[in-house]
Amino acid sequence: MAQAAAVAKPPTPPRRRRASATPRRLPYLLIAPAGLLMLGFIAYPVISVFYYSLQNYNPTKPWRNGYAGLDNFVHLFTEDPLFWDTLVFSAKWVVVEVGLQLMFGLALALIVNQTFVGRGIGRALVFSPWAVSGVLTSAIWVLLYNSQTGITRYLADMGIGEYGTSWLSDTSTVFSAAVVADLWRGVPFFAILILADLQSVSKDLYEAAEVDGASRFQQFMHITLPHLKDAIILSTLLRAVWEFNNVDLLYTLTGGGPAGVTTTLPLYIANTSVDAHNFGYASALTTVAFVILLFCSLVYLRLSKFGGESK
Repeated sequence: MAQAAAVAKPPTPPRRRRASATPRRLPYLLIAPAGLLMLGFIAYPVISVFYYSLQNYNPTKPWRNGYAGLDNFVHLFTEDPLFWDTLVFSAKWVVVEVGLQLMFGLALALIVNQTFVGRGIGRALVFSPWAVSGVLTSAIWVLLYNSQTGITRYLADMGIGEYGTSWLSDTSTVFSAAVVADLWRGVPFFAILILADLQSVSKDLYEAAEVDGASRFQQFMHITLPHLKDAIILSTLLRAVWEFNNVDLLYTLTGGGPAGVTTTLPLYIANTSVDAHNFGYASALTTVAFVILLFCSLVYLRLSKFGGESK
């Protein structure tokens, strides 16, 4: 009987081997070196800025170096009028630049999205300024605004204005001149991103709208703009951050002048650290600028409902 029971007993199923966790972890292990390297390059400077913002640190005056606590921030908010002036101008610069760049970039993207002879050359010409570096852009516009060889001389030859006029040294024209120079380089950024998104809009939507009798303006408002919502939100946010941190163009064009009227907060930070060697106070200014950008970015994304469905 025991032998019969032993024979009748079903065989024990083979034990399943536990799936190895290595294949699942392999992608993370492969990107770990690059991730750690990027974290080091990002985290160390940020932590250093936060640390030095609480210090009095000036290499030219080592006897004054030491822990300052919140003194730098107290001086910044209560005793430094330049901070508030540069912050107001930075906000003005960002709003004007981003607004105009978005408007002209959207118009250019809609134009080069059409079918016409020489469209490839037209797109290349539209996008080419974005390939030029900020310093080279500044050098080009410094030459264009030169009072002896630039635009103003040719305008004076036509009886418009006077010889020797410099738009970059006049407080009434320097802002407009700087805005135009930065528009030349910034507009292609919006045009590139918006054009890329326009390529994915189904033509069937426009054909159906035409059958229903929708005008071009109605098609733009109810088909094009809703489709471009996320691209516009992302591009304006990125460009706003870049324009807020813009140093190279204004530094080369105006140096923050004349009379400091074109000094942005980042340019003030650069002057405080590089020229005055006051790295402790410059770090406090940088910390405040970081908080302002972070707060404004979060509020903007929240209010714009980035990634949400368009109604």
